[in-house]
Amino acid sequence: MDRAYGEGVTTIDLRTEIKEFLSSRRARITPERAGLSAYGGKRRVKGLRREEVALLAGVSVDYYVRMERGSLTGASDGVLDALASALQLDEAERDHLFHLARQSRAPGGPRRRRPAATVRPALQQVLDALTDAPAWICNGRYDVLAMNHLARALYSPVLADTRRPANTARFVYLDPEAAKTFFVDYDRIVCDVAAKLRMEAGRNPHDEELIALVGELSTRSELFRQRWASQDVRLHRSGRKRVHHPVVGRLDLDVESLEMPAEPGLLLNVYTAPAGTATADGLALLASWAASQEKLATETQALS
Repeated sequence: MDRAYGEGVTTIDLRTEIKEFLSSRRARITPERAGLSAYGGKRRVKGLRREEVALLAGVSVDYYVRMERGSLTGASDGVLDALASALQLDEAERDHLFHLARQSRAPGGPRRRRPAATVRPALQQVLDALTDAPAWICNGRYDVLAMNHLARALYSPVLADTRRPANTARFVYLDPEAAKTFFVDYDRIVCDVAAKLRMEAGRNPHDEELIALVGELSTRSELFRQRWASQDVRLHRSGRKRVHHPVVGRLDLDVESLEMPAEPGLLLNVYTAPAGTATADGLALLASWAASQEKLATETQALS
């Protein structure tokens, strides 16, 4: 991690990323799980040996060793598919492997700062039209870029930090007491946030803001360092988010995270609850409370 994200480094070290990802996935699979006979008594390595992965993937041992040392430049999609099957990668892990291979084939270059992300007025209109559901737009770094009024009320603990853009990864790892109070499933959230940032790093290894964010979290949070070292990856998907709001209490929300084809890299997040449930009543109460407030912190300006 220090090699890939150390201060002054101009980009993510893809060879290190590939090496640590493949070795960590190999280490978790036993010969029995892979359908192999475990000969030779006590094994000196955790999980599969390199030659066993090579056998399962249908490649030579030397070729697999080169891949695990960080060289995916010449690997075809067929070889990557075979390797993903041999290592029993899930959908997110397979996508991550292909992202790493794609970046390995791309010409190298210095890290770059993306232009400041802006949300088109039409998208803000879409958010504002959703009056009964908290809705907000973020990028792959968890920067909060646009919200509707109900989302500002829901995420008021996150927006309490004066730094802008507000960032939910910083909230989770750098304000853990507040985050534990707000997120009912805090232990799951910390795993998911690190895993989704790792996924983003595979997609955009030259993103200067992402490198800076991971470096900041690594420096300031031991918990993040532990989760980042796991090499786990996750996709942004639908699910359930349980929060404890300081005004209206417990809310069990259904979450839809939608990629936006016209805005690559941005996600639309919408939180809902079935009619007639306690959470639906809680959202109505939250909307009433928000309407009564003279001011709420926004995604662009914090309350003084």
